[in-house]
This record gives sequence, structure tokens and C-alpha cells, in this order.
Amino acid sequence: MAALAVVALAACSVDGPARAPSRCDSTTETTLRAWAAAGFSGSVAIAVRGAPTCLAAYGRADDATGAPNSVDTVFSIGSVTKAFTAAAALRLVDRGALSLDTRVRSVVPEITSTVGDATVRQLMQHTSGLNGSHGADREPLGREEAIAAIAAMEPAFAPGTGYVYTNAGYTLLALIVEAVSGTGFRDFLVSNVLRLPDGDVAGGFWDGEPSAPGPRATGYLDDGRPGHRGGFPGPHWAVEGNGGLAMTTGELASWTHALFTGRIVAPASVDLIRGPGHDLGGGRSETPGWVRLEENGAVVLATAGGGGDVGHNAVVAWLPGREEVVAMASNRPELAAEELLRRLLPALAAGDPLPAPDPRPVGGGPVDPAAMGRYRLDGGGTVEVRTDGDGLVISAGGADAVAALLPPRPTTPDRELRAHEERVLALLAGRSQEGREERAAIESDLGRVTGVSPAGTVVDDGELRSYVTVEAGGRSVLAWYAVNAEGGIEGAQLPADPPSLRFVAAAGGGYRPDDPTGTGPDVTVRFEGSRLVLLGPAGTATATRAAG
Repeated sequence: MAALAVVALAACSVDGPARAPSRCDSTTETTLRAWAAAGFSGSVAIAVRGAPTCLAAYGRADDATGAPNSVDTVFSIGSVTKAFTAAAALRLVDRGALSLDTRVRSVVPEITSTVGDATVRQLMQHTSGLNGSHGADREPLGREEAIAAIAAMEPAFAPGTGYVYTNAGYTLLALIVEAVSGTGFRDFLVSNVLRLPDGDVAGGFWDGEPSAPGPRATGYLDDGRPGHRGGFPGPHWAVEGNGGLAMTTGELASWTHALFTGRIVAPASVDLIRGPGHDLGGGRSETPGWVRLEENGAVVLATAGGGGDVGHNAVVAWLPGREEVVAMASNRPELAAEELLRRLLPALAAGDPLPAPDPRPVGGGPVDPAAMGRYRLDGGGTVEVRTDGDGLVISAGGADAVAALLPPRPTTPDRELRAHEERVLALLAGRSQEGREERAAIESDLGRVTGVSPAGTVVDDGELRSYVTVEAGGRSVLAWYAVNAEGGIEGAQLPADPPSLRFVAAAGGGYRPDDPTGTGPDVTVRFEGSRLVLLGPAGTATATRAAG
């Protein structure tokens, strides 16, 4: 077991008493418990100079059994896997078996598009021209099939002339590692990258062998359904290299410390990872497997992964100034690990005490049950209101309702929302190879597509999602898509539930979003007789109770 997880501590669960205390100082523990009460369910590991300063877990790992999360709970780390794949390639660079300037074509000659001219460095920094993914996560895809799928992808730009985050690029990097090493990618990863300085192995794979040992958290999706728990027999080349690993947060923290202190790759490769890398603007840059940024004047290296059908979110940050690692993983959507770290990072970078969540709005009293139901805006959109424990869940149908209920923060300009929506509509119009393939997949499931209309764009889980109504096979289906700047699919759901927001009563009347991070939509809801009033940064929108 990894150095950070040698103490078998039980979870500090918000759903029941813990069997043993967490290994955190009292101030940090109090703050993390407050975040757990605000919705975080998962595990946290913090270490300084390789010594754990906080190991804790909260919430339930499995609703069916009531098992709590613990520091020994295993989570899928999703795209954090890319940091391990980059390290695998750099191990070969350290040995002189591979060069950062090695071109794809010289190792995988089947790649005959311009991507064949891309270098290993460009694959690591997402500047190869590959755009999007080459297969669905649980699609059985063999090595040769993966090569053929990547070879058939339409490049977004010539290598080195642009940037677009891509899963396919890291699978191609894994294929190069396998070809150059002469060893199966998984075998090479376990023997050369996952093995820690003390001889232990950091985790394993979520699907297939070698499997990550230990109890697994069940992930829960946005609609409450349990996510994929592993066991997919493969072959696994849809996720190989880009998202297949799983481990505890203690193992992830221990591995990260080993990486950045030169015990996984050579010092020159550590310097490459630390960057600066490919400039992303705003003080951020893409380095091999990581993003380099500055927070409160301190350099931070971070990487995150989640989404898909597992229902987990994982994030890890390295603060070189203090040789500190923070690793988090969550198994519920109410407060994802990535969102929690985003809120805590300024304090971590400054060495300040961790901030508590924003206090929940209180007051206002219960809502009249007669206020539940559907309301209609003048523009035709609808708002659906239902109770949820001590709060309300309000769903929006139609672009005008989405804009009123879920207005973006000022950090996301309207032009970005419009541009994202246009890219999604272009995708579903079949204006790219990926778009034509997506449209064909929809028609295979639903029937001929006769129309696609916008239904609003929101910021969710830190990404833009454009909702659309797809007319296919004689019926209307709601879907959402998240795409990158080149129009490549980064996430999608079809069919999808309407976008919604949970509200709790606010002092002085009305309802405010149940948003402990303070980063969500800035909107207030009031009920005035048969009307529902939405007050947001763009003004007031009024919906009238629908008949029937």
C-alpha cells in the first residue's frame, strides 16, 4: 500500500458516525466536514514533503449497502491517467529509446494523415491536430482497431499550429510506448510508472487487469443512477492511455510526490513536466500530462478527470514551493472534487487556512404546495418546480427559460455561449467528420433526423454545455453537448434531462441557489400568486402558471 495510505482510517461520514477519526488537524477537519455537509462525498489526501498531513473521507461509497467512503476507497481517476501515460513516454525518453521529437509516423506508420508528422512532445501537449476521441469508453476496441480509428480521424490543424485537448492523442502516445518498449502498455505502466519508491504499486485499472485492489466507490450520475462499477472485459483501447486508471487518493498523492521529486522520471523530464509548456493564455500552460498555472503568485501543477459513465471526479495538485500535494476524489455530482479544489486552491497556494463553504441561505419559510408545477414565459419557455427535501428543484425548458434560470457568471461572456452553441449546431449538421458520425449514430438509434434547434447553453461542472432539441424518428429528444474550440465532442448525453438548479429558502423571502462554492448562477426566485419571478444579472423574467 502507498505511503500515504498506510494508516487504515475509517471514513468520517456525514451519513453516520465514523469508526475512527481522520488524520487531519482539527481546523482542517472541521472545514472539510463543513464541505461534506455542503455536498462533498469522497476522499482527500494532503501531504507535505511526502508526509501525510490530512487523510480523510466523507459520505457513502454505496447507497445500496450503506458502506462509507474511507481512505482505502478506490476511485476511477479518469483523465488524470494522462499524467501517468506522459510519465511512461518520458521513461523511454530518459533511456534514450524515444525522443521528444520522434514523429508519430516513424513508430505507427498506419497514421498517414498530417498527424503522422506530429511529435511525441506535441502529443503530450495536445498540439498534434487530433481532435476528440476515437471510441466510446466502454466500446470493445482492440489495438489494431484503435490505430485504424485514430488514422481515420480528421485533423483539426497541422501539427504544432493549434491546441485542442484530445483523448485520442494520449491513446496514440500509449501505442507508441507499447511499440517502442516492446512490452504491453499495461505491463510497462505497472513495472515502470505505477511502482512507488517503497516498492508498492499505485492502484491499477478500473476495467481489466491488473485491477486496482481495494473497495470501490459507486459513482452516482447527474440523474442519481449508479455509474459503471468496472468489470468491462475489453479490449480497452478506447481508454488506454487516456483514462483507464483507478486508485485511492493516498496512492495518487504518493505517486505525485514521487513524480515531481524525480523518483519516477529523470530530473530533466521533471523539469519538462513543470514547464512552462504550451501557452494556453491567462497564465496557464499545457505540460506533459499536467496544466501549469499560478495562484496567488505560486506555481501550481494540476490535472483532473471525471465525467463519463463512472460517476467519479478526481483531481490532484502539486505546489512545488512547499512540496505539497493535494489529491481529491468524489463519487457524487452535488460537489465534485475538482470544484472543491478550485475553491480551496487560493488558500492552499497562499498557505492560509482552508475556507469554509458559503453559508446556506436560511429563512423564507415553506413553499405553498400549490406553487409546485409548470410555469410559462412569454417567449414560450417553461419552468417546472418540484420539492426536494428542504428545498426546490427548478428545471428549465427552452432557451429563454435556461437563460433566465441559469445565467452564467460574468467570467463567461455571452459571446462564448453563442460560439459554443454554434459549434454544437454545426456538429449536428454534419459539417465535420465527427459530426457526420454523431448524426449517423443518432439516426441509427432514433430514426432520420429532421431538425435540430437550440435549447440553451449553461456552465456545468466547469464546462459549457449546449442543450438542443433533436427531431428524429417522429419525436423530439432533448440532448446536450460539450465541444472544444475545434468542435470536437468532449461530453454528450442523449436523451438528457432538462437543465435544473436546486434552491433553498433565503432570508427576506424568495429562494437562492443551494451553491456552497458561490460560483454558480446568480439568480433569485420569488412566487407571487400565480407567477414565478426570476431575478438575475440581466434583469427580471416572469413566468405565469400554466393551465392544467
